[in-house]
Amino acid sequence: MKKRSILPAAVVFTLSLGGMLGYQSNAAAAGDLQQKKSEIESKLSNVESEMNKKENQISDIQDKQASLGGQLEAIESKIQSANKKISEQEQNISTTKDQIADLKKNIAEIKKRIEDRNAILKDRARAMQKNGGGSVNYLDVFLEAKSVGDFIDRFSAVKTLVEADRQILEEQKKDEQDLKDKQASVEKKLSDLESMLSDLQSLKDSLKQDESEKSALIKKLEKQKDSLKEEKMSLSEQKSILADQKASIEKAIAFAKKQAEEERKAAAKADAAAKAQTNAGSTGSNAGTTRSASVKSSSGSHSGGSLPQVSSGSFTRPASGYISSEFGGRSGGFHPGIDIANSIGTPVVAAADGVVFRAYHSSSYGNCVMITHYINGKLYTTVYAHLSSYSVSTGQHVSKGQQIGAMGNTGESTGPHLHFEIYNGRWTPPPHTGAQNPRNYVNF
Repeated sequence: MKKRSILPAAVVFTLSLGGMLGYQSNAAAAGDLQQKKSEIESKLSNVESEMNKKENQISDIQDKQASLGGQLEAIESKIQSANKKISEQEQNISTTKDQIADLKKNIAEIKKRIEDRNAILKDRARAMQKNGGGSVNYLDVFLEAKSVGDFIDRFSAVKTLVEADRQILEEQKKDEQDLKDKQASVEKKLSDLESMLSDLQSLKDSLKQDESEKSALIKKLEKQKDSLKEEKMSLSEQKSILADQKASIEKAIAFAKKQAEEERKAAAKADAAAKAQTNAGSTGSNAGTTRSASVKSSSGSHSGGSLPQVSSGSFTRPASGYISSEFGGRSGGFHPGIDIANSIGTPVVAAADGVVFRAYHSSSYGNCVMITHYINGKLYTTVYAHLSSYSVSTGQHVSKGQQIGAMGNTGESTGPHLHFEIYNGRWTPPPHTGAQNPRNYVNF
């Protein structure tokens, strides 16, 4: 009898121990997931802090741009004023040049008249002053006169003619000198205007230089602002990704807790049944307890080629094709994954069982799917980027080998391929310090 009672007791102990271990294992899993959740919450806080910092930097740059914009408007006003003055001075110079040309023409005409009159005066002088000395021979005038009255008339006529010629000559010389003075004055004015124009042109060039420098600075600030906006947008995307992954981990935690509770209840039920059997002193053959696990699978519909063969191990190859770029350093920086090249539409499958925490379009990743995996008590994350399309949604459970999308060339991509990343833990933003070499997990 004692021997018969030992076996049921052993069964009770074994079942109870198994239940306790299972419960403790899942409880530990839940604790590990809770730690991952806390890490993501901390990262979310850091990302939000960085976003606020970028926003403040953008605001500072906008203030600087506004200040420079006001300075540019003042400079532009000065340039317009200088241009107006230059235009006025150019018109004055043009008018003055025309005046100088007219004066030179008049001077030439006056000189010609003076020369002609000088010739006439010389002829008269020769005829009237045969004796030289430049004075009138009053004796000849008197002798030729028919009377005293005729003499007086002749003398008066000659004197009047000579005085008139001299007066004309003096007036002509005076006019010529006056014209020369006016020409000198106009030429001086022209010189002054040209000097002023040169000064105004220098001012205009200086103002344009200021405008050019400030415009260059505004462009620089605009570029910095665009860069900060991109960084902020990238941080916003990172924040969304981390928030979604946090939700997926919470879902995994809830599942682990539920599974632990179910196993605890099953262990308690088995313990109670074993005790009842012992108390009843039942004999007979031992009844084994078998736990079966069902794996939900979904081949789903697919196009563009056959699904890649599902391999053994925790992870399987996510797509068929050749490796076009390895993990690690390459031209242009660090490559946090492996690129598998094939034609557009080639099926892409989940590398392991998990929960989709992100299915979206990214400016860098293009069409992208991100999955959280919890395998053998450890958290993993996989990323599938540059898809032509995806057929899963956030929060969806997927099975290893299930199609999640099709290969494409979206986002920052130079040809049809799948960019595949794997992380030992949560996804980490650039520079992707948590990324692992997929070859350590998948047999390519």
